[in-house]
Amino acid sequence: MLSTFVPWIAVLILATASTGLLLSRDWRWDLALLAAQYLGVALLVVQHWPIGMAAAKLVAGWMATAAIGMTLTAQSQADVQLEQFWPQGRTFRLFMAGMVFVVTAAATPRVESAMAGVEAPVIAGALMLTGMGLLQLGTRSEVPHVIFGLLTVLAGFEIFYAAVEGSILVAGLLAAVNLGLGLAGAYLLTAASGGETG
Repeated sequence: MLSTFVPWIAVLILATASTGLLLSRDWRWDLALLAAQYLGVALLVVQHWPIGMAAAKLVAGWMATAAIGMTLTAQSQADVQLEQFWPQGRTFRLFMAGMVFVVTAAATPRVESAMAGVEAPVIAGALMLTGMGLLQLGTRSEVPHVIFGLLTVLAGFEIFYAAVEGSILVAGLLAAVNLGLGLAGAYLLTAASGGETG
């Protein structure tokens, strides 16, 4: 009985974390939400992968989060500047997040009927993360949020991929891509802060 609720709990975690990432303006909350998002991803991935591979996915995500977090902590400006581009209202972003949820709810049964053997929570989590990541990439302009958006889109893809393929080698490659994005984000943050102070 509990095993049937765990995937839906993971989807709820993903919905909360991805919406929080879209709305948050504090990098400390962003890091906590990204870490929670990776926990939800691991709970969905473990439906199709062994627990060791899912744990490796979780650790890789947390390491990418830690790399960005250490860079943000070391910067002199503790708070990331607010973006100066339209749209910057939280109400608009919340409305768009609601649209992503509606599209996810409408598309999940159709995708589930087309992909035999893939459960509805896995499909819903993958579609929602992909949509929320693209939404974040389209509405946020700061370097950390661009990296968070890329990591979110990649996490949605990885949930889909875990449902159809169980290759250890490709799982390791995807973990390396996560770490690479985290390190690239840390480098870009360092370069941006150096450019502002120099």
